[in-house]
Amino acid sequence: MPQPCNIVVLISGSGSNLQALLDRIQAGEIPARISAVVCNRTDAFGLQRAQAAGIPTHVLDHKQYGGREAFDAALIQAIDDHAPDLVVLAGFMRILTPGFVRHYSGRLLNIHPSLLPKYKGLHTHQQALDAGDSEHGCSVHFVSEELDGGPIVVQAVVPVLADDSASTLAARVHQQEHLIYPLAVRWFAEGRLHLTAQGAMLDNQLLPKTGRLIRNQAFPAQDQ
Repeated sequence: MPQPCNIVVLISGSGSNLQALLDRIQAGEIPARISAVVCNRTDAFGLQRAQAAGIPTHVLDHKQYGGREAFDAALIQAIDDHAPDLVVLAGFMRILTPGFVRHYSGRLLNIHPSLLPKYKGLHTHQQALDAGDSEHGCSVHFVSEELDGGPIVVQAVVPVLADDSASTLAARVHQQEHLIYPLAVRWFAEGRLHLTAQGAMLDNQLLPKTGRLIRNQAFPAQDQ
């Protein structure tokens, strides 16, 4: 039996995507284990989720470090103590230095609440509403030195409804995050997903620039 994929998850907040991963791993759908959760905020609810699952947690308060480079150096040390195969950014609200990104090149995934390359950065749901978009969604991508850049693995599309607010649209997108992030992590853990010089490869096929596009809001991850 091959060893399960060893994952370290980075969070800053509630950790709902962390919980989605934990649930799928516990259900046996992802051949992986989360060996540590690292957070930059002492009050993040995601720490309680990790502790409830018996996963070691580390809190590194970025305000205690003299700049991004010093913080990221400490972050690398905390992560590498667990020798991960994959580092998962699950609502980690820090802009990472190029050195950090290079250190984990090809094994660093992020999820972003927009259909990249649209709406990088913050307030993506309001931006979609302000633009009058008919569709919105979320994207899982390999992390590059460009903010919210890097080859896209999978995107989930949701409709924008006439009476949507930023909060109702965010809730609909959030549901899809909890489906496509475990899906992408499962692909990686199974050895099906790789980053190459050409882009993201799934099952030895180069993914398009938008990644795998999913429109069915109720798809079961295990069927993909």
